[in-house]
Amino acid sequence: MIEQVLAGFGLDGKVAEYKKIGNGLINNTWKVSGSGGEYILQKVNTNVFSEPKEISANMVMIKEYLDKVAPGYFFVGPLTTKSGEHVFETENGVYRLFPYVPDSTTIDEVRHAGQAYHAAKQFGKFTRMLAGYDPLKLNVPIRDFHNLPFRLEQYQQALTGAGKDRLERAQWAIEEIKRHVYIVDDFKVIIQQQKLNLRVIHHDTKISNVLLNATNGDGICVIDLDTVMPGYFISDVGDMMRTYLSPANEEETKFQNISVRLDVFEAIHKGYMEEMDEVLNDSEKELFIYSGKFMIFMQALRFLTDFLNGDIYYRVSGPDHNLNRAVNQIVLLNRYIESEEAFQSIVNSWRYQDS
Repeated sequence: MIEQVLAGFGLDGKVAEYKKIGNGLINNTWKVSGSGGEYILQKVNTNVFSEPKEISANMVMIKEYLDKVAPGYFFVGPLTTKSGEHVFETENGVYRLFPYVPDSTTIDEVRHAGQAYHAAKQFGKFTRMLAGYDPLKLNVPIRDFHNLPFRLEQYQQALTGAGKDRLERAQWAIEEIKRHVYIVDDFKVIIQQQKLNLRVIHHDTKISNVLLNATNGDGICVIDLDTVMPGYFISDVGDMMRTYLSPANEEETKFQNISVRLDVFEAIHKGYMEEMDEVLNDSEKELFIYSGKFMIFMQALRFLTDFLNGDIYYRVSGPDHNLNRAVNQIVLLNRYIESEEAFQSIVNSWRYQDS
């Protein structure tokens, strides 16, 4: 099948070598060598991204804009098939091909603050480069992806329909969600008062979505642009807070291992603001710390909603997998809130230096 796909992109699949890489939960990815070069081949999960042509169209629109306004910006866009399309469709699925970037690597977790800094800088740079682009021109691959009130509504519906057993097992998590629901109320006020500008936002800023220089660890560019669409900067910053701050990831069940690394917070703030300080308005800058609460609470809602619904969305390996994920995120949220005063000192220090 891969040989057929490569042929569709004008490559000789019979002489190419390919191996599966990465551990992404959505798309399957291979590195292809030979046939005149090295490439990254992806099979798009159309259950999640039902319109892969629209995603590729987004990438092409962004690339064309960047080629005009920032030709020196490194951007990895999709290659075309022999017929000029940016995806190749078969009975087995939908595929796309990208050039492989030499001397590049990706990592799955933030081991030290330097990695967080380079990632935050790349995500900030991506949005800054597109500050002059109308985000409403982009297709929306996932509706209501980071719509917090919508996620709360989904949770409340799941709460109403859940069985007694699951409600009892989730009692602590349910009480904690109730205690933190003010985060949604705050978001509604933020939107009502128009404190956030609509921008081109990545929406999935985990560390593995940044290409790093394999030699010195510097950031090269952002990748995996499936979720790029109109949004608010708090989505990108918040997701970095959620996935970078703790040395324990969202699968950790020894909840005492969940902590917040202040040096990583400082690195995220420094890297992002070096790129976005002149782009964000004062109201947005005031929401930098809020962004972490926004995204961590939303993910806790999503995991707990799925648990109450009977585990129908996220892949699970046991009866309490989603519940444990939800508890994990709630513990992280509590640790985050406990650290807000220290976060504010870091932000204030940056403002002092900037002035």
